[in-house]
This record gives sequence, structure tokens and C-alpha cells, in this order.
Amino acid sequence: MIQERRLYGPLGWNIRYEFNETDLRISVRQLKIFIEQYPEKTPFEALNYLTGQCNYGGRVTDKDDRITIETILLDYFTERIFSDEYKFSPSGKYFAPKFGDAESYVEYARGLPAFPDPEVFGFHENAAITKNLNETGGMLSAVMLTKQDGGGGAGEN
Repeated sequence: MIQERRLYGPLGWNIRYEFNETDLRISVRQLKIFIEQYPEKTPFEALNYLTGQCNYGGRVTDKDDRITIETILLDYFTERIFSDEYKFSPSGKYFAPKFGDAESYVEYARGLPAFPDPEVFGFHENAAITKNLNETGGMLSAVMLTKQDGGGGAGEN
């Protein structure tokens, strides 16, 4: 969620941060450690701090982006996640699946859209227009960089 918001440019983050796979991996490892060490009550506040201020937040320099990352994580690191009624988005497509075997999680993931809707990132559906325009502009710029300027002599192509 934190990394994918970058696709929305300034709608996602005020500054374009270089979040990477390592940020995600360390956050997942910490989550696993906390769940195993505190099975009765997961310390969501500590997880929010470690993930939002240390792992990802160490890269976040804009004060408004810091508020954004803290707010996003409050939706994920919460006791409400254990309720069947709790959803990450208004449509209800995005939620924490019930406890089950690995195959049940794979099936849940297969049922999600291949291209996530803007709502999962907290955006209006029209945000996809901005994202798509940014992607198209980037692609066209890359294509234009491959264009040769001509030159040479002796009738060469």
C-alpha cells in the first residue's frame, strides 16, 4: 500500500520516495516477531511506530507525508482487523481474510483485481486518470528517448 501509492504521484506522496522491497520485508518480519511474542494482544501501536517512523518513515521527510503514513497504518495495525465486518475499502473487496491454510490466502489473493482500484489507497476512482496519464507520459518520454536524431552521411539510415 505504501509503495503503490507512489504510482499516483503527488496524490500519493508529496515527495517521490524510494521505498523498496527491503522496507516491506523488515516490516513483515517485525510483524511476525510481535505476533509470536505477544499472541494475546498484538502491540499495534509499536508496530505502527516501527513501520511508519523507522522502516518506511526513515525515508519520509515531508511533515504531511509523515501524517499520511501514520494515518494509513492506523487502518492496518488495529484491533478492528479481527472483526469480519472490517474492510480496508468502501467496496468491501479489500479485507483481511479469515484465519486459514495457505491455499485460502492464495485464493483470496487470486480474487483481487489485477490492477488495484484507487479506493484501496484511499483515493476517489478518478485518481486512476491521474495515475494513467502519468504512466502514459512516462512511457512516451521513454519512447522519445529512443528516437534517433539523424545525422551521419553517405545516405545511411
